Amino acid sequence: MMTSDDHTVTPALMSLDAAAGAARSGFACMFSSSDEYETALSAQRRAQGRYGNRKARAPLIVFMATCIAVVAAVTAYFARS
Repeated sequence: MMTSDDHTVTPALMSLDAAAGAARSGFACMFSSSDEYETALSAQRRAQGRYGNRKARAPLIVFMATCIAVVAAVTAYFARS
């Protein structure tokens, strides 16, 4: 059953079909494997600074060195007695 409005409906359906196809292609994964995804995710988070930097270890090293020096000094003091 064809009416006079069919000539306007067909381009609309074709346009709708093209839009649906474009929407489906937006869900395609851009990574070929989970390893590639994890690598990209880690690189992005590292760039954002989420994992911290290696300079943050310096205060811990200084603290540990100070503790060792204090323990050594106390041990030397009591060793003389």
